[in-house]
Amino acid sequence: MREAEIRRLLAANLLCALSIVLAAVVPAFFLDGFSILGTHLTWLCVCSVCVATLNIILHLVLKPNQSPKRRSFAHKISRFLKCCIYFFMSCILFHAIIVLYGAPLIELVTETFLFAVLLSTFTTLQCLCLLGPNIQAWIRVFSKNGAMSIWESSLQITSVCSILGAWFGAFPIPLDWDRPWQVWPISCSLGATFGYMAGLIIAPLWIHWNRKQLTYKSR
Repeated sequence: MREAEIRRLLAANLLCALSIVLAAVVPAFFLDGFSILGTHLTWLCVCSVCVATLNIILHLVLKPNQSPKRRSFAHKISRFLKCCIYFFMSCILFHAIIVLYGAPLIELVTETFLFAVLLSTFTTLQCLCLLGPNIQAWIRVFSKNGAMSIWESSLQITSVCSILGAWFGAFPIPLDWDRPWQVWPISCSLGATFGYMAGLIIAPLWIHWNRKQLTYKSR
């Protein structure tokens, strides 16, 4: 396994982590009263846009999973539209799952949906950038020993860490601490964000330490 590829992955992941930090700091210079807790919905939008934009740019620049086949312009447009549809469907699906796990059904719909958008940005958008709108490839990657590159291994780790972070973030909500960050969905979205950032750092380190065992045979 080439060390240069692992360094590219580490650099890309650090940039994604940096985009989250900037999304929490930079808007305060332009928006009065901006804060992660005080204006959480605004932060959710800013964070989702920043992470999504950087992921797309990195994919276009690094081309980690570029197909050798030349695609027509019509095929690229069709692929882009499918990706948009899949992302929107992912937001709806995450929203439904979050409600089934106890989020308010009618109240705080905007908060729940924006949290679902954030989760989709951390998970589904990465799948779309790396694998495209190919459900079979998604199933392969998230199956046992299904990754075929270090980028797919990183995708596995960051996606799982994001979802676990959101799940663990829900634990403090029912406690009677009466803290501002216990308001729905602050703790869950912060948990998902910290989980995503942890996955971004853990993935290249884990791949580096296990590089001799990772052969990534073609299928």
